[in-house]
Amino acid sequence: MDSNRTTVLREGFLVKRGHLVHNWKARWFVLMPDKLLYYKYEGGKRDSCQRGKVMLKDCEVTCPYLEYESRPLVFKVKTKSCVEHFLEACSREERDDWAADITAAVDRLRSARHADTPINHHEAKLHNIDLTKVLDSMYDVHSGINMCNHVEQGCTYSNCFSGSAVVDWLVFMNLALNRAEAVTLASALLEEGFLRTVGHRSVEALRTAGLSELFVDDSTALYSFSDSLKKRGSVKVETSLSAVELSGSVVKRGFLMKQGHRRKNWKVRLFVLRSEPAFLHYYDPTKDDVSPVGGFSLHGCLVSSLEDNGVPSGVKGNIQGNLFKIITHTNTHYFIQAPTLQEKMDWIDAIKEQT
Repeated sequence: MDSNRTTVLREGFLVKRGHLVHNWKARWFVLMPDKLLYYKYEGGKRDSCQRGKVMLKDCEVTCPYLEYESRPLVFKVKTKSCVEHFLEACSREERDDWAADITAAVDRLRSARHADTPINHHEAKLHNIDLTKVLDSMYDVHSGINMCNHVEQGCTYSNCFSGSAVVDWLVFMNLALNRAEAVTLASALLEEGFLRTVGHRSVEALRTAGLSELFVDDSTALYSFSDSLKKRGSVKVETSLSAVELSGSVVKRGFLMKQGHRRKNWKVRLFVLRSEPAFLHYYDPTKDDVSPVGGFSLHGCLVSSLEDNGVPSGVKGNIQGNLFKIITHTNTHYFIQAPTLQEKMDWIDAIKEQT
């Protein structure tokens, strides 16, 4: 039997943009050595037939892909026939891992065809870079970095950007070859006063940097352009109850299936677990990860695993298993499915640590 037909290199949820109607839908993806398959979930269970496939031979992978301002976790797979597939992951780590695994599969296929021909990789060196030109590109209204609102420690900062967004942009614009190189370049911009720190995380990192990089590649470290520049918008700080809820450190992110409270149907949601304060929020992954569609404090919550034998009380529809339940302090019951048993146990342990 052809091992390419049986070997699964990676699988999990990704959000895919449609080809004809450019809406975004969550799909279950399975990476094989020579193709990428994707399925639709119905009622919490994967369809028996696939919805599509991407043949990996001679594909090109672009990661990060930042043409979608509100979707920084997208990467692009372009086929040999120039069909473009836009896929969004639940975190930068997941995005980069998916892109790396797909790229590795493409390279193996190329190596198999040209065993005697080494794979050519783009080489770049970070030297003699004009920081002023980098800043001009970064500041460009049309193709520069996107400024938006961010929350840190109960405060909402407007007109700024995160450290990881800067690193993504530098790599996407081919100003840096990889994330490490981008951090070095961003540190130079910060040291020269072209960028400034915003909020506690980046300020503290700059104060304690020592011999390490000054710049932090993290979604919670915030930066803005220097005050000496003509402003595209000044940084403003606001405090609100929702900002306090969303101000905790992100402990865990991932796609999970959640049963609705009214219709009892199952939908893929992006769950984000935060600590100090401990909250669990969930987002519609077809929209954005800025405004949660729901969430609750983990204070006084109970979380428990549900058996997969039979259908537990309160659960409706077709389910695939790996169920767990959260009961809030107001006695609201949430039924959730994880893609795998291991992920279920990881989520339960992470939530218990916050209750």
